[in-house]
Amino acid sequence: MLKRHMLLALALAPLLAGTAAAQNLPDHITVATEGAYPPWNFTAADGTLNGYEIELTHVLCKRMKVKCDIVAQEWNGIIPGLTVGKYDAIIASMGVTEERKKVVAFSKPYAKAPNGFLTSGENALKHLPDAGQSFDLANAPKDAEAALAALKEKLAGKIIGVQTGSTAATFAGQYFKGLDIREYPSFEQLGLELTAGRIDLAVANVTAFKAVIDANPDGALVFTGPTFAGGVLGLGTTNVALRPADDTLRAAFDDAVDAINKDGTNKALTEKWFGVDISIHE
Repeated sequence: MLKRHMLLALALAPLLAGTAAAQNLPDHITVATEGAYPPWNFTAADGTLNGYEIELTHVLCKRMKVKCDIVAQEWNGIIPGLTVGKYDAIIASMGVTEERKKVVAFSKPYAKAPNGFLTSGENALKHLPDAGQSFDLANAPKDAEAALAALKEKLAGKIIGVQTGSTAATFAGQYFKGLDIREYPSFEQLGLELTAGRIDLAVANVTAFKAVIDANPDGALVFTGPTFAGGVLGLGTTNVALRPADDTLRAAFDDAVDAINKDGTNKALTEKWFGVDISIHE
């Protein structure tokens, strides 16, 4: 029979391990965001960062009991900046893809968001097929590819806009190869090109469209066609990106993300910024 002190030691082991992990966390971390992807993250008129992920970052850091600074970084350089140590984590509507996993590690997902299409209310593309349907490139590839073939036929001769370095850019390059695809450095610029009529269709994370739609007269911009996730688009979730060696920090983010998803904090945040609950429910 185990002695009483041995039983006590075994019972306390998980708690002590958690305490040790917490003690290994830095007192201060720096988190990068893009600052140009509303309502996920954006730069306000006074130069301050705002949006869902800015509030989320402060909530997560408070749960982890660490002080955090948030800095803006252009999307194209956001992963290189992490790998060279300019900051400790990225919270910028970043989805998990196989290519990104070769360079960075990801936390558990904090939100779900497929990719979709936005067009002008006066453009014939507002009647794209399969409107409202969702397709998974990984789990149901035949259905997804059939839908994409129908879309490609409708998009012939049209101008498609994507953000440089985004999963949407990879997606469009693979499935709409041969069409006129134009890249823009930020989603804000992509939205301006769409409202000015210089492109016919924008492809991006569907939650990014709300701010652009709200900033224009009713019906000026509309969702169209189906949504897609999986495959080159990743899991259809957004996750914190970290350096692969930072296991303790990743575990701390995992615990904090779990907690705010379970207690409804994240639900309230997503409803505030997107008008719909896109938090993770397991």
